[in-house]
Amino acid sequence: MDPNDASLTCAVNLEWNDAHGTTTRKFAHKEATLRLIRNALKEMFLEVSAPKTSTMQLKLRGVQVHSKFMAEGKASIKFNDEKCTLFLSNAPPGLLVQFLKVIFVKLTNGNGAGGQPKSKDELLKQSRAQMLAGKSMNQYDDVSPVTTTELNRARKLATGKGSLTTPSPSQKRKRLSDGAAGDRPRPKKLLSENVDEAGSGDAIQLNEEQKRILSASQSGQSLFFTGSAGTGKSFLLRKIIAALPPDGTIATASTGVAACLIGGTTLHSFAGIGTGDATLQNCYEKASRPNTAQAWRKCKRLIIDEISMIEADFFEKIEAVARYVRKNDKPFGGIQLILCGDFFQLPPVGRLPDRSRPGQYSQDAQQDDESGRVRFCFESKAWRECIQASYELTIVHRQRDQEFISILNSIRIGRVTDEISERLRKTASQRIETEGILATQLCSHTSEVDAINQAKLEALRTEAKLFEAKDSDPYSVKQLDMMLQAPAKLTLKIGAQVMLLKNYNISEGLVNGARGVIVNFVQGLPLVKFKRRELLVRHEKWSVKTGSGMVLTRIQLPLKLAWAFSIHKSQGLTLDCVELSLSKVFEAGQAYVALSRAQSLDSIRVLDFDLRQVWANTKVLEYYRYLRKMIANGNHMEPVAVKRKLKKSLSAMGLPKSIMDKPLMTIK
Repeated sequence: MDPNDASLTCAVNLEWNDAHGTTTRKFAHKEATLRLIRNALKEMFLEVSAPKTSTMQLKLRGVQVHSKFMAEGKASIKFNDEKCTLFLSNAPPGLLVQFLKVIFVKLTNGNGAGGQPKSKDELLKQSRAQMLAGKSMNQYDDVSPVTTTELNRARKLATGKGSLTTPSPSQKRKRLSDGAAGDRPRPKKLLSENVDEAGSGDAIQLNEEQKRILSASQSGQSLFFTGSAGTGKSFLLRKIIAALPPDGTIATASTGVAACLIGGTTLHSFAGIGTGDATLQNCYEKASRPNTAQAWRKCKRLIIDEISMIEADFFEKIEAVARYVRKNDKPFGGIQLILCGDFFQLPPVGRLPDRSRPGQYSQDAQQDDESGRVRFCFESKAWRECIQASYELTIVHRQRDQEFISILNSIRIGRVTDEISERLRKTASQRIETEGILATQLCSHTSEVDAINQAKLEALRTEAKLFEAKDSDPYSVKQLDMMLQAPAKLTLKIGAQVMLLKNYNISEGLVNGARGVIVNFVQGLPLVKFKRRELLVRHEKWSVKTGSGMVLTRIQLPLKLAWAFSIHKSQGLTLDCVELSLSKVFEAGQAYVALSRAQSLDSIRVLDFDLRQVWANTKVLEYYRYLRKMIANGNHMEPVAVKRKLKKSLSAMGLPKSIMDKPLMTIK
């Protein structure tokens, strides 16, 4: 996304009103192009053009911009002089923020010297000069790129440090209590250092690898992109979502926590077939219910994060469901797929014991299937038919320690040398606690996490305070618990170690995953001492979408007990101080996920490192060798051409008979 791009394509609705507010004229188009232009007098105009219609120029003078719903791709611009209002919808959220930002910057800098509005005499003199020079007033040019000077001036105005007119008299303001102003998550604003910051909070620019994937996703290709832990997969996915039109774009993930991080819903909730245990015919019937069927038919782009945790049989079932419900025999019913994940990390949830562990792996794939091995998505026929291009991110952002990055890359593929074993064993004696904050223990089982946190909390000889969440739907507590880190009930004490679940102040390290200790309660709210400063933590609001499109909300403190954390729920987090016990690791990739949560070797303590607890799935190793070979040759994963006739019979759907006859594994 070019921060200087002064154009936008979206749906528009333009209404002219008379003095009484009655609409006298309307113009609407589903796909119009807006362009920021200037005339010979340097006056700003917004050009609106659409196929088979006349181009309009609206003078950007005396305008009001309403941008409350930018995150949904909606905004409105009221032209007071033109007596009309332009309603924008279905705009890619990131591009909409960018476009409105350019308008704001240019308007605050483009009037006259020092940004002051030009007088009538100045306009007349400039008009005469342009006429003598032979320039037409109807000739328009694109606006020039935003300069640093323009950006700085606009920023001062946005923060109240500058004014287009004479400053107003100073006013006395109430002093805000600690944590009430600068500590709270900043409201979305139009002006920011990076255009996407206003929309997503991400101020980091895309690298060349990420730009290629973003471009491919905008081209309509069905693609898969992968990368090791810390390469910015989820960050890029949020950028992709912001660059696509909201209508028809469905963001999902295999787990509720991952779905919440990208502002989406779970794949199982969207698909409408539950866990996929039922027969294919029963899945058709479930997906044909009005709300679910409507969601499938409206879907043009399906985004799935953490695809590695979706098993092949479920993926094949929803592919068949998509074709059936949409009455479209193209792969996935003609829907563009954007898949993201790392198959070297956690495998599908609900798997049987991993049979690809050294000593247990069978070379006979068919024998593995019959013995109950749950297949990865990339092993499915649907994957081969649907995915047109694959990419791998290689630049690690989470860690800066090159020695640690090298160790993680080796462990990711299950290779542990004597040097790596020795280096990790040495960390067992490291003192990594700082500012009284203990290292968070990452555990392989949730029951172990709960036991540790409860025992630590009960050991504190201080008063307990219970904080209960306020949910929009009391009957959806379990669903919200699955999708959010914020618990329905949270018991806290002075001395409790907690983790922050929201970004407050990135520059001060108050981000999602930051850990601290409660030092007091002020007006019933916890005062938490973090690494750099104290923060009075207030209630925050979370919103999640269900598969039917309904929005559920939860209001709760953005905190969670953090003496211990599960490896599964740590996926995607960066922790500043980690203690590991790998003796109970039971899945391929689990040790890698746990180790890669740390930022460096100096911030990690491995208590009982055993190289036998580190292994990679053989099927995954084979797939990545093939994947990298294809990428290196420039031949991305071309889809297999399959001709089908859409019939209601199960055999006509192109699926193995074994899938149709027996239920699938339960995915919790």
